Amino acid sequence: MKYLCLIYSDENALHNSPDSPHDGECYDYFLSVQQSGRMLAAEPLEPVATATTVRVRGGKLSITDGPFAETKEQLAGFYLIEARDLNEALQIAGGIPAARVGSVEVRPVRELQLEG
Repeated sequence: MKYLCLIYSDENALHNSPDSPHDGECYDYFLSVQQSGRMLAAEPLEPVATATTVRVRGGKLSITDGPFAETKEQLAGFYLIEARDLNEALQIAGGIPAARVGSVEVRPVRELQLEG
């Protein structure tokens, strides 16, 4: 089953805390999950100031600078993994270096139910 691990952190503290991971450590963890055959994709995100939110209401497009919601923590990156079950996904998420200074939300990926 596929799981999306969403990495959240206070963007101001993400790289300034004594426990903050460095890019090399994050890359090494990525490689270890990749070598296990469970990595489907992973990427860090640019700062939240670069975000743009798109909404369509009543058929009208609205574009707003910034993220969807004001929060203390921002989405910093993601891992898309393949795991046997939620327990295995949680173990992988627990090893993500950024979990030391933020949080990792683990969500199963829902398969589209297409009628054929």
